Amino acid sequence: MTHSVVTADGLTEALNDLVDRVHGAEFAVVLSPDGLLLGASRGVHDELADQLSSLVAGLEALGSAATRVCVGGTLRQIVVQMARAFLFVATTRNGAILTVRIGADAEVGDMAYEVALFVGQAERHLPVYLAPASTVTTGEISAADRSR
Repeated sequence: MTHSVVTADGLTEALNDLVDRVHGAEFAVVLSPDGLLLGASRGVHDELADQLSSLVAGLEALGSAATRVCVGGTLRQIVVQMARAFLFVATTRNGAILTVRIGADAEVGDMAYEVALFVGQAERHLPVYLAPASTVTTGEISAADRSR
Protein backbone atom coordinates (compact mmCIF):
# COMPACT_ATOMS: atom_id res chain seq x y z
CA MET A 1 0.00 0.00 0.00
CA THR A 2 1.40 3.41 -0.93
CA HIS A 3 0.93 6.53 1.15
CA SER A 4 0.71 9.91 -0.47
CA VAL A 5 2.90 12.64 0.94
CA VAL A 6 1.05 15.71 2.16
CA THR A 7 2.44 18.78 0.46
CA ALA A 8 1.75 22.41 1.22
CA ASP A 9 1.24 23.04 -2.50
CA GLY A 10 -1.43 20.32 -2.75
CA LEU A 11 -3.28 21.63 0.30
CA THR A 12 -3.03 25.25 -0.88
CA GLU A 13 -4.41 24.23 -4.27
CA ALA A 14 -7.29 22.32 -2.63
CA LEU A 15 -8.15 25.33 -0.45
CA ASN A 16 -7.98 27.72 -3.41
CA ASP A 17 -10.29 25.39 -5.35
CA LEU A 18 -12.73 25.34 -2.43
CA VAL A 19 -12.81 29.14 -2.31
CA ASP A 20 -13.14 29.39 -6.11
CA ARG A 21 -16.13 27.03 -6.29
CA VAL A 22 -18.50 29.14 -4.18
CA HIS A 23 -19.40 32.70 -5.10
CA GLY A 24 -18.65 34.96 -2.14
CA ALA A 25 -16.12 32.68 -0.48
CA GLU A 26 -13.24 34.82 0.75
CA PHE A 27 -10.65 32.48 2.26
CA ALA A 28 -10.06 29.04 3.73
CA VAL A 29 -7.50 27.74 6.20
CA VAL A 30 -6.76 24.37 7.74
CA LEU A 31 -5.39 24.08 11.25
CA SER A 32 -4.04 21.15 13.19
CA PRO A 33 -6.09 20.11 16.26
CA ASP A 34 -3.75 22.20 18.42
CA GLY A 35 -4.23 25.32 16.26
CA LEU A 36 -1.13 25.30 14.07
CA LEU A 37 -1.60 26.52 10.51
CA LEU A 38 -1.30 23.65 8.01
CA GLY A 39 -2.41 25.51 4.90
CA ALA A 40 -4.24 28.55 3.61
CA SER A 41 -5.88 29.79 0.46
CA ARG A 42 -4.58 32.83 -1.37
CA GLY A 43 -5.00 36.13 0.43
CA VAL A 44 -4.40 34.83 3.95
CA HIS A 45 -1.48 36.74 5.43
CA ASP A 46 0.45 35.76 8.55
CA GLU A 47 -1.42 38.09 10.92
CA LEU A 48 -4.83 36.81 9.78
CA ALA A 49 -3.62 33.20 10.08
CA ASP A 50 -2.48 33.84 13.66
CA GLN A 51 -5.78 35.50 14.57
CA LEU A 52 -7.77 32.66 13.01
CA SER A 53 -5.74 30.07 14.90
CA SER A 54 -6.65 31.71 18.22
CA LEU A 55 -10.27 32.31 17.25
CA VAL A 56 -10.87 28.79 15.98
CA ALA A 57 -9.20 27.23 19.03
CA GLY A 58 -11.67 29.11 21.22
CA LEU A 59 -14.66 28.16 19.06
CA GLU A 60 -13.58 24.51 19.05
CA ALA A 61 -13.23 24.54 22.84
CA LEU A 62 -16.72 26.01 23.25
CA GLY A 63 -18.19 23.59 20.73
CA SER A 64 -16.54 20.61 22.42
CA ALA A 65 -17.83 21.76 25.81
CA ALA A 66 -21.33 22.03 24.34
CA THR A 67 -21.16 18.45 23.06
CA ARG A 68 -20.18 17.20 26.51
CA VAL A 69 -22.78 19.21 28.41
CA CYS A 70 -25.59 18.50 25.96
CA VAL A 71 -24.48 14.90 25.28
CA GLY A 72 -24.60 15.66 21.56
CA GLY A 73 -21.91 13.36 20.25
CA THR A 74 -18.80 14.57 18.49
CA LEU A 75 -18.48 18.13 17.24
CA ARG A 76 -18.78 18.34 13.47
CA GLN A 77 -19.33 21.95 12.48
CA ILE A 78 -19.69 25.44 13.88
CA VAL A 79 -21.28 28.24 11.87
CA VAL A 80 -20.90 31.84 13.02
CA GLN A 81 -23.31 34.27 11.36
CA MET A 82 -22.25 37.91 11.37
CA ALA A 83 -23.85 40.98 9.80
CA ARG A 84 -21.59 40.83 6.72
CA ALA A 85 -20.14 37.33 6.73
CA PHE A 86 -20.35 33.70 7.83
CA LEU A 87 -17.56 31.64 9.31
CA PHE A 88 -17.71 27.86 8.86
CA VAL A 89 -15.54 25.73 11.14
CA ALA A 90 -15.56 21.98 10.54
CA THR A 91 -13.50 19.18 12.02
CA THR A 92 -12.24 16.58 9.57
CA ARG A 93 -12.15 12.85 10.27
CA ASN A 94 -8.38 13.27 10.32
CA GLY A 95 -8.70 15.66 13.26
CA ALA A 96 -7.69 18.82 11.39
CA ILE A 97 -9.93 21.90 11.41
CA LEU A 98 -11.18 23.60 8.24
CA THR A 99 -12.26 27.24 8.49
CA VAL A 100 -13.92 29.13 5.63
CA ARG A 101 -15.19 32.71 5.53
CA ILE A 102 -17.91 33.73 3.08
CA GLY A 103 -19.67 37.03 2.53
CA ALA A 104 -23.23 37.52 3.73
CA ASP A 105 -24.52 37.62 0.14
CA ALA A 106 -23.04 34.19 -0.67
CA GLU A 107 -25.18 31.06 -0.80
CA VAL A 108 -24.79 29.45 2.62
CA GLY A 109 -26.17 26.11 1.45
CA ASP A 110 -23.58 25.87 -1.32
CA MET A 111 -20.80 26.61 1.14
CA ALA A 112 -22.13 24.07 3.66
CA TYR A 113 -22.13 21.46 0.88
CA GLU A 114 -18.58 22.33 -0.23
CA VAL A 115 -17.31 22.28 3.37
CA ALA A 116 -18.88 18.84 3.91
CA LEU A 117 -17.37 17.62 0.64
CA PHE A 118 -13.90 18.89 1.56
CA VAL A 119 -14.13 17.39 5.05
CA GLY A 120 -15.15 14.04 3.55
CA GLN A 121 -12.11 14.03 1.28
CA ALA A 122 -9.63 15.60 3.70
CA GLU A 123 -7.48 12.49 4.00
CA ARG A 124 -6.15 13.25 0.52
CA HIS A 125 -4.54 16.45 1.72
CA LEU A 126 -4.00 16.16 5.45
CA PRO A 127 -2.10 14.06 7.96
CA VAL A 128 -4.05 12.01 10.51
CA TYR A 129 -4.17 13.25 14.09
CA LEU A 130 -4.81 10.64 16.72
CA ALA A 131 -7.29 11.13 19.57
CA PRO A 132 -6.05 10.83 23.15
CA ALA A 133 -5.85 7.21 24.31
CA SER A 134 -8.66 7.66 26.84
CA THR A 135 -11.16 8.55 24.10
CA VAL A 136 -9.98 5.79 21.77
CA THR A 137 -10.22 2.94 24.27
CA THR A 138 -13.53 3.85 25.89
CA GLY A 139 -15.17 6.23 23.45
CA GLU A 140 -15.74 8.55 26.40
CA ILE A 141 -13.79 11.48 27.73
CA SER A 142 -12.48 10.83 31.21
CA ALA A 143 -13.16 13.14 34.14
CA ALA A 144 -9.49 14.14 34.10
CA ASP A 145 -9.71 15.15 30.44
CA ARG A 146 -12.94 17.09 31.07
CA SER A 147 -11.32 19.17 33.78
CA ARG A 148 -8.62 20.50 31.43
